[in-house]
Amino acid sequence: MTEAAVALRSAVRSALVADGALVALLGGARVFDEVPRGASFPYVTLGEARVTDYGSDEAPATEHALVLHAWSRQGGHREAHLIAGALLQALDDADLSLAGHRLINLRFALADVRREADGLTHHAQVRFRAVTSPA
Repeated sequence: MTEAAVALRSAVRSALVADGALVALLGGARVFDEVPRGASFPYVTLGEARVTDYGSDEAPATEHALVLHAWSRQGGHREAHLIAGALLQALDDADLSLAGHRLINLRFALADVRREADGLTHHAQVRFRAVTSPA
């Protein structure tokens, strides 16, 4: 299961940094697993993941719940919403190539946009559900 999760996260990041619309909104390929010190806003981070067994003895499969985070300080919710929309466009039903695994599907599940307690940062959480199987 862990190998499938690593392969999925890698494929998702590769797809996002290759997506022209998202890169234009971010002002560069600012998609991080860990945010570098002093990173400029806006940016996207790969967030929480939940992995569960989804298969059978005859057909092994893994279900993934993956959260992406968009961070903005432009002022207002607009930029966070636009980035969330670009994440959805880039990944919903995407045909990604995973090392050692096959992506059965990748679907948008839910998005939340809110202002953080600092009053400056807007934060979108975009959730996806994926199912993978061994290649």
